[in-house]
Amino acid sequence: MTIGVLASGTGTILTALLEAELPVAVVLADRECRALALAAGAGIPAQLVARPSFGAGFDRLEYTHRIVDALQAAGIDLVVMAGFATVLDKPLFDAYAGRVLNTHPSLLPSFPGWHAVEEALAAGVKITGCTVHVATVEVDAGPILAQEAVPVLPGDTVDSLHERIKAVERRLYPQTVKEFVQP
Repeated sequence: MTIGVLASGTGTILTALLEAELPVAVVLADRECRALALAAGAGIPAQLVARPSFGAGFDRLEYTHRIVDALQAAGIDLVVMAGFATVLDKPLFDAYAGRVLNTHPSLLPSFPGWHAVEEALAAGVKITGCTVHVATVEVDAGPILAQEAVPVLPGDTVDSLHERIKAVERRLYPQTVKEFVQP
């Protein structure tokens, strides 16, 4: 099963996936980011599918078609989101039904969306964590594949808590993807 990784950032999740020796065949990014350089350095085709706008005029449907076209051109079987910051539209989930995985920094269904760590701290929870799930057109609502709790410590900041969640994510996500690929 060939994997296409969608990334937007520093590439720490991508690095964890590569260290787990998962069959990553292509890395796509919506903006210039370190993940593209990491992929290229590992000999994996890396492609910038630049998001043309971050404003109100952004055509999510057209952009999603561009991502799907790039994934299909690479012969991808499974899509793994690795900190991909663009919400994609229905064509991705039609083309890869049940085969789009994502990780999220909370114990879903609590705190879905982009500000999960901030919201967990603001709510005063004592435990949060990391969730690996099948992504669906509804953001952070797909079937849960794995979760692991992370305690909220006295004095935690968004950064300190998020770093501890990321440490769990870098272990749990590759393990869960590997189980998904090789049941």
